[in-house]
Amino acid sequence: MKESAIDFGLVKISAVSPKLHLADVPANVREIGNAMRIAADAGVAIIVFPELSLTGYSCGDLFFQNLLLREVESGLARLAELAGSLDITAIVGAPILVRQHVYNCGVVLGSGKILGAVPKSHLPGTHEFYEKRWFSAAANLPEKEIELAGTRVPIGADLIFEADEHAELRFGIELCEDLWVAEPPSGKLALAGAAIIFNLSASDEVVGKTQFRNALVKMQSARCIAAYAYAGAGIGESSSDVVYAGECFIAQNGDVLASTEKFSFTGTRAVAQIDLELLAHQRRTNAEFLASGDPDCAFRCVRFPLASSHTGVPAEIFGNVSRTPFIPAEAEILDSHCREAFEIQVAGLARRIQHLHTKKVIVGVSGGLDSTLALLVAREAFFQLGLDVAGVIGISLPGPGTSARTRGNALELMAQLGVSSREISIVPAIEQHLKDIEHAEQKYDVTFENSQARERTQILMDVACAEGGFVVGTGDLSEAALGWCTFNGDHMSMYHVNIGVPKTLIRRIIAWVARGKCAGTPARTLMDIVDTPISPELVPPDSSGAIAQITEDIVGPYELHDFFLFHFCGNAFTPEKIQFLAERAFAGTFDAATIRKWLAVFLRRFFTQQFKRSACPDGPKVLPIGLSPRGDWRMPSDADVAMWLRGNE
Repeated sequence: MKESAIDFGLVKISAVSPKLHLADVPANVREIGNAMRIAADAGVAIIVFPELSLTGYSCGDLFFQNLLLREVESGLARLAELAGSLDITAIVGAPILVRQHVYNCGVVLGSGKILGAVPKSHLPGTHEFYEKRWFSAAANLPEKEIELAGTRVPIGADLIFEADEHAELRFGIELCEDLWVAEPPSGKLALAGAAIIFNLSASDEVVGKTQFRNALVKMQSARCIAAYAYAGAGIGESSSDVVYAGECFIAQNGDVLASTEKFSFTGTRAVAQIDLELLAHQRRTNAEFLASGDPDCAFRCVRFPLASSHTGVPAEIFGNVSRTPFIPAEAEILDSHCREAFEIQVAGLARRIQHLHTKKVIVGVSGGLDSTLALLVAREAFFQLGLDVAGVIGISLPGPGTSARTRGNALELMAQLGVSSREISIVPAIEQHLKDIEHAEQKYDVTFENSQARERTQILMDVACAEGGFVVGTGDLSEAALGWCTFNGDHMSMYHVNIGVPKTLIRRIIAWVARGKCAGTPARTLMDIVDTPISPELVPPDSSGAIAQITEDIVGPYELHDFFLFHFCGNAFTPEKIQFLAERAFAGTFDAATIRKWLAVFLRRFFTQQFKRSACPDGPKVLPIGLSPRGDWRMPSDADVAMWLRGNE
C-alpha cells in the first residue's frame, strides 16, 4: 500500500478570507500568518487569500503611497519565511511596483521565499470599479523578473507553478475580473497543465450576485476540468459605496466541494481535498479538451517543493467519502435524479416502441427490483404515447425457486397497475429439460439455475412473436458489471431498459415512484418489493418458504460493488486507491479484509464477464458511467485481470 496522500493524487487546499485591517499591512500580515498556521495544522498544502489581501482592495489612492508599497514588500518577506517554517505554499494578494507602475498581483510564497508573482490581466473600469486609475495590466509588464524583498522573482501572467517530483500538482492564478471576461486566463492555464486555478478576488455584493458568481466558478471549473479555489475580499473593506462579503468556495470539475458563509467579521475559511488523479483521468478521456490546446501558447514553469508534511505521512482523507456515489445525499437532489433517470428510461423505451410501430411489449415480472422498474417504465411509456396500458403484457414465470412473497407481489402489482397479466409456470418445462440432458435430480448447480433463465427468456421471446411486440429486458448496470446474468438468458432482450441504472439507485427510483406516480395501493406493494432481499430465486425456498438464495451472499453487497464500479470505470482509480477510499467510506460497516475480498470478486468478474457486455442489447445510458460496447466501454473479452489483482494484494 502506498504511504502518502499525494501518491493517490489527493491534495488539500484552502481559500481563506481573513479579518481585514484596511491599509494596515503589518496587521494583515498577522491575520494572514494566523490563517496559515491554522491551515498548516489541518494538513493544507496550498492556501489562497483574497485580492490585495496585504493591504485591502479598497485603499484607493493609497496604492500610490511609498510607505504602503514598502510595507507590502516587507510583509511578503515575513510571510515567505513563515510559509517555509510551516511547510505550506501560500498565495497572497499584493500591489507590486515595477518601474513606477503598480500591478495588482497574486504572489506565491513557499519554502521560505517568494516564488513568483502573477499580475492581473483584466482591469475593470466600469460602474463601481476604477482599477485602471491605480494599476497596470499584465500585458504592459516591462520585464519578466523583478527584484522583490532582496531576491530575483519571476513575474507575469504566463507563470505556472509545479510541485517538485509531483508534476500532476500544477496550479495557475487569475485575479477577480480575469474570470469574468470572455476568455479567462484559466482556460489557457488549464490547457497548459494547471490542475488547480486559484482566484484572488474582491467582488462586491449586490442582490443575486452570489448565485451568479457561484455558477461562474462551477462552470469554469467544469470547462477547465480543474479545481477552482476562490477567495473573496471580506467585510473589513471600505463600505463607503459598496460592501464585500468574504465569500470563499472551492469547486472541482463543476461540483462545489466547500463554501463559506458571508459577512463574517472574523473571517471565513473553505477547505477541500482535490483529487488530481481524478482530474487527470477526466482530461485524458476528453478528446475535445485535449484537442483544444494551443501549441504556441508558452508558459514559464516555476517549480516549488511540496511540503514534506504531504509526502511522508500516512495517507489521509479529508471530508466524507460517499458510500453511495451514484446516489446524492440531499433528498431534494435525489428526487431530481430519480425523476431524470426515470424520464430517460421512459423516453428511450417510448422511442423504440414508436420506431417498431408496435402497441405491445412483454415484461417478465418476478416481484424483484429490476423487473418492477422495467414494468413501471413500460407502463409510463404507454401513457406518454397515448397507448392502452393493456398492451404492456406482464408475465409471471414461477419456477422451482420462486417464493410466495415475490410471486404474490408480481401478480398484485400487475393487477394494481392495470397492465395485462399472465402466469406461466416453467416447472414442467424445466423438469423435462433437465431429464432430457440427464441432469441429476435435486442437483442445484449452475446448469439447474441457467436452464431456468433461458426457459423464461424463450417464453418471453415467443410470446413477443405471437403478440407482435418485443421483450423489455430487466437487467441493470450493476449486474452487467458483474456479469450476474445468464448468457442468452436474462442477458438478452429486444431493449434493455434498466441497463444504465445501478442496483443501489433502482431501489430509490421505485421508492420515488411509490411516493408519486403510484401513491396509494400500488405503493404498498412497491415498498414491499423494495424491502425484499435481492435474489434470482433459482434454488428452492427453505423449509419455511423463505427465499434461500440471497444474491449479496454470493457475489457481495451491491453497495460495495456500485462503489467499486463508480471508481473503477468512472474514475480509473487503481485497486489500491479504491480500497483506500472504501475503507474510509464503509468504516464501521465493512472491515478492510471484507472490502478487499469483494473488490477482488468485482475485478475478477468484471474482466471475465466482458463477453456478456460485448453482446448486450440496446438500452439507454442514464448516468455518466455506462457499459455499452457501442458507447462508453470498449474492452477485449480476453483481457487479463492479473495485474489489477496484484495491485490489491
